[in-house]
Amino acid sequence: MRDPEPSPNQLICLGLNYRTTPVEVRERVAFPESKVTDAVQQVRTLPGFQESVILSTCNRVEIYATHALGDPPSAYVELIRYLVQHFELAPEQAEALVTYKLTSAEAARHLFRVVSGLDSMVLGETEIFGQVKAAYNTALTAGTTERSLNKLFQQAFSVGKKVRNETTIQRGSTSVGSVAVDLAEKVHDLKECRVMLVGAGEMSRTCAQSLLSRGAKSVIVSNRSYDKAVELAAEMKGTALKFDQWEAALHEVDVIISSTSAPHFVIKPELIQQVMRKRRWDPLLIIDIAVPRDVDPDVNKIEGVYLYDIDALQAIADEGRREREKQLAHCEKIIEEQLEKYGFVGPPGMLAHA
Repeated sequence: MRDPEPSPNQLICLGLNYRTTPVEVRERVAFPESKVTDAVQQVRTLPGFQESVILSTCNRVEIYATHALGDPPSAYVELIRYLVQHFELAPEQAEALVTYKLTSAEAARHLFRVVSGLDSMVLGETEIFGQVKAAYNTALTAGTTERSLNKLFQQAFSVGKKVRNETTIQRGSTSVGSVAVDLAEKVHDLKECRVMLVGAGEMSRTCAQSLLSRGAKSVIVSNRSYDKAVELAAEMKGTALKFDQWEAALHEVDVIISSTSAPHFVIKPELIQQVMRKRRWDPLLIIDIAVPRDVDPDVNKIEGVYLYDIDALQAIADEGRREREKQLAHCEKIIEEQLEKYGFVGPPGMLAHA
């Protein structure tokens, strides 16, 4: 293997995820999709920063960047200060930000593991590959990537494909969406069950596909963009509702799966109280897979209501984890081989391959 030329740039990653930080803090620092372009440009203007990519999902927020060689801790201080100021965090919220700080090969190894689904709540999940790709494309379009991050992310996508093709790590329920449907199936007979999807994004689409494959009796889709609701409902022979109509139809369903991008609660206790009266207190399952959360946690106090948020799905995800864990050693071996192949060697803190 040729010795790569040293780079004047340092690869760093500052992140927080479902392991380090509870959902009530994660939802405070989640970047809405529409704001990511501005955010990567803002990070790039911080002192010493040259490139940036931001990955923001329901389970993690990670900033990948290159920084002029110097004092690595100062770069992380700048990023944490940026998050605190950008999201206007109160002192106690800032203290609750538990982050990981990775440099050079460790940052590359982490990204390779993320893309491969090895760092996810659901081991081997498939959505994360597309989410990382979308995050990279946003930064690329915004002009905040150059040679170093372009190569890094292209390498990460190659590693993710290799892990998928050469292992069975993604066999079974490999997404939060499919695990959510697993939960619904344990509570209700889906063939006799009526389901409402609030939101028509990728997470809702995953749920819809799982519901369809398991023979759900009927599915209603509502989304702020009605065209998207119509499109998703048509795929699964369901019904689309305009966004100002879904509340009036809640009493007709047995399961609500909510995944909108709203910055505030869209399902509140007073609404569900009315729904339960109309249902004569028949059990209602609500699965909130949005970050920030869509459902006020106080909804869970209402008689007959069973509410699960993204963190509560962890226990269910663990049930299918054991078999896939047997593939972990093979996956990690592939990643280490690819790190060496791509030249992530050399002095600590140095992004050798650039």
